[in-house]
Amino acid sequence: MRGKLVVGNWKMNGGLAANARLLDRLVTEWQPTEARSLAVCVPFPYLGQAQAALASTAIGWGAQDVSAHASGAYTGEVSAAMLVEFGCRYAIVGHSERRQMHGETDGLVAAKAGAALGVGITPIVCIGESLAEREAGATDVVVQRQLGVVIDALGTELPKIVLAYEPVWAIGTGRTASPAQAQQVHASLRSALTRARAPDVKVLYGGSVKAANAAALFAMSDIDGGLIGGASLDAMEFLAIARA
Repeated sequence: MRGKLVVGNWKMNGGLAANARLLDRLVTEWQPTEARSLAVCVPFPYLGQAQAALASTAIGWGAQDVSAHASGAYTGEVSAAMLVEFGCRYAIVGHSERRQMHGETDGLVAAKAGAALGVGITPIVCIGESLAEREAGATDVVVQRQLGVVIDALGTELPKIVLAYEPVWAIGTGRTASPAQAQQVHASLRSALTRARAPDVKVLYGGSVKAANAAALFAMSDIDGGLIGGASLDAMEFLAIARA
């Protein structure tokens, strides 16, 4: 049984006081079970705060990016080894905003995933198509290419990742893939993972997930939870999504 995982991506949001209130509410309200897990991926400056608040709880935490390099003259980069010192369990790699705004390639995303795995951190590898690619009927081609590079790079380490399908056109737009649309892509990704001998990798859906649509999305057989953006900044909304 793969179980469900819901991960909050705070993006470039937060402040010490607001974070404390949010984390305290999550700790107080969240009731974990064997079938569902919760985590938050926070900006680098707040990793210490997340560690202090969550270390004795069942809620995981992680970073929103990681360097492909172990150390060296890479100003502004943060290595996987540094994340380990803050107890990170997860690191998001290849988020569409990184791909679009920072020019990250499929190869770089795969290298970052490998760097995380090298120190025992689970990479949440994001893939997804743009609106133009979907309208051109190229969704499967795009996501299979993105996943294929990761499969080739990680080899036998592949089963240790979490995969997140996030259609770019649905991120922060209020538009969401229908459960059937999302399931179709997830089923295709599951087939590719199975062929690569990693059938039990969790595949999350990301893209304007809300409490109102989470249950329908998570009911799909190949959707194992969600990577949640803006809604993860509202504790009660985030918890409602996780409970769905």
